[in-house]
Amino acid sequence: MGFFDFLKSDKKKAHENAEKAQVQQQADEGAGPSRSAAADAASATRAAAERMAAAAPPRRGPAPATPTPGSAAHKAVPAPPRPAAMPKAAPPNTSPGAAYTPTPHSAAHKAVPAAPVAKPQPTAKNRTYTVKQGDTLAAIAGRELGNEARWRELYAMNRGVIGANPDLVPPGAVLTLPS
Repeated sequence: MGFFDFLKSDKKKAHENAEKAQVQQQADEGAGPSRSAAADAASATRAAAERMAAAAPPRRGPAPATPTPGSAAHKAVPAPPRPAAMPKAAPPNTSPGAAYTPTPHSAAHKAVPAAPVAKPQPTAKNRTYTVKQGDTLAAIAGRELGNEARWRELYAMNRGVIGANPDLVPPGAVLTLPS
């Protein structure tokens, strides 16, 4: 029989002895058959919890979730790296015949004209449609865009011209057609 088996058998014997003593105590008090099964189970559970609490080692308070500045754990955490200092600009090369690049604050830089900015290429002009009496957005979308279901797209592009109600399209309004 191993050491742990020995401990287990001792615990079993102690548990059986405690149960026998409890049954004997209940019999002495006269609570035997009159007590309910639920009450017996509750008292047995309570007694087992008390025995376990008595046998357990004392608990210490909870450990802090984050290390405090004075703790050893805080000192073990490395500090984040500090950013390196900006490198200093090298002094301009003053040897004869060396190329010189003007800095943004130098007079030579201000004397150089800015590079020309390319103008944006003209885009294809958006097509327009002038609303006639009796036109609806669905009819315009079907005729001009090839699909009546695109009336919502037409309305979204021209909400400022049409207004809040897409059913009331003012005659004479110029609508921009989507591509």
